[in-house]
Amino acid sequence: QTQLVESGGGLVQPGGSLRLSCEASGFSIRYYAMMWYRQAPGKERELVARIAAEGGSTTLADSVKGRFTITREDAKNTVYLQMNSLKPEDTAVYYCNAQARAATGVVNYWGQGSQVTVSS
Repeated sequence: QTQLVESGGGLVQPGGSLRLSCEASGFSIRYYAMMWYRQAPGKERELVARIAAEGGSTTLADSVKGRFTITREDAKNTVYLQMNSLKPEDTAVYYCNAQARAATGVVNYWGQGSQVTVSS
């Protein structure tokens, strides 16, 4: 069964840290670009971080630069999002996404989401 499973979300105080994990099963992430998106209540889903396949160049949204880091560990079929100096506006459901080009078009896999709440 092909799936992405996020973990590591929860409730944290402003200024705190969390690390999200996204473990893939049923396929290898090695050839996939991996992304973290988030969606806050009443807002559109937005791209937070991206890490390329095979080389791992990264891109971060301006709102999280200097605070968040995306890494991947292909041997464990897992991608991570380290979130430091968290702010209340980081509160959202965070989704993991794997994307790759195939002969039939673009292949996309999504996780079920992990809630992150930043509040005192």
